[in-house]
Formats: sequence, C-alpha cells, structure tokens
Amino acid sequence: MKIGKRRFDQIKTSGYKQAMQSWFVYLLRCADDSLYCGITTDVDRRLAKHNAGTASKYTRSRLPVFIETHIAVENKSEALKLEIRIKKQGRAKKISYLNELGQRPPNTLA
Repeated sequence: MKIGKRRFDQIKTSGYKQAMQSWFVYLLRCADDSLYCGITTDVDRRLAKHNAGTASKYTRSRLPVFIETHIAVENKSEALKLEIRIKKQGRAKKISYLNELGQRPPNTLA
C-alpha cells in the first residue's frame, strides 16, 4: 500500500501527539452520592460533557456530577490499568486509593 508524503506526515504527527498527551484517571461524585471512575486527556472538558449528559449513560441520570479527585499518569495504557484497579476497590477505598497513588512518583503506580 502506497501512502503519499502528506498522509504519512499526518499519521506520524497524530501518533506523536497521542504519545505526548497527558492522561488522567478521575473519580466523580454523582448527585446520588455514587462514584464514577473514568479516564481522559482533559479533565475540565470531560466534566463539562458529563454534566451536559453526553459523556456516559451512568452519569446522565445522576446529574450534577463533581470531580472528587484525579491523577495524571504516563500514558493511556497506564490510565486504563489504573481505572480497572480503582473499579475493583470497595466504595470506601476508591478516593483514598487514588489520592494515595497521587502522592507517589509516577513510575511507582503499580
């Protein structure tokens, strides 16, 4: 398959931007006092989408939502892994677990 130079540059640039983006794992507190965990590259934009009712089915019926806490991670893969670990925690431990991880250097999140 032949790719023109312009198309190749677009692919190369988009991959570079993706690699350089900061990823965040965030925890929302919903109006019914439940917690919702997710990942994003822009916490403020994602919160606005949740409160607009366009981000997830879960939060759409539990508005308004507020950021309880969030943490920056190195890449999307780490964000997805951490999101799963948080979702496995009990309700009482989710916030303290995420806050505790935020106090560690980024390379010791495991």
